[in-house]
Amino acid sequence: MEPLYIIIIVIALLALFVIVGYNRLVSKRNMVDNAWYNIDTLLQKRYDLIPNLVNTVQGYVKHEKEVLENVTKARSAWMNASTVQENAEAENMLGGALKSLFAVAENYPELKANENFKLLQEELSGIESKIAYSRQRYNRTVMAYNTAIQRFPTNILAGVFNFSNRDYFEVEEEAREAVKVEF
Repeated sequence: MEPLYIIIIVIALLALFVIVGYNRLVSKRNMVDNAWYNIDTLLQKRYDLIPNLVNTVQGYVKHEKEVLENVTKARSAWMNASTVQENAEAENMLGGALKSLFAVAENYPELKANENFKLLQEELSGIESKIAYSRQRYNRTVMAYNTAIQRFPTNILAGVFNFSNRDYFEVEEEAREAVKVEF
């Protein structure tokens, strides 16, 4: 074999490695984006449901103004969030506010018996389950993507083509604690 053929074969193999590696990284990045958009869609559905829930509760618990304001603030924080981290912070804020809201609702039997409230609570519960699953899926895809761009030799391609780590959707420590409601 002539040296020219060997050089051509080596260049072809190197080009093949670059093409396959680049396409694999693009696929993983798109999977992360898709997982995030799924979360975003569920969050939008949840946040669209919240005003109905708040309005239903407001009619029964007029003096629980602070709880209702916290839910509204959390919704606003989410609507203004532009990064995964800001969304996670808004999620944590909302999680605590909703726990407080449902704790307050426990003290109002006529509210708990309200059909509208029960339907909204059930729908919100279903969305929460879907969000939890979607967060797990998102974090799995972020892990696969981040691992791919950190492993040798694809880390070289990732550097050349500006692939960068993505943030996980993390829960703050305060959000893990049980909500304390005092009357």
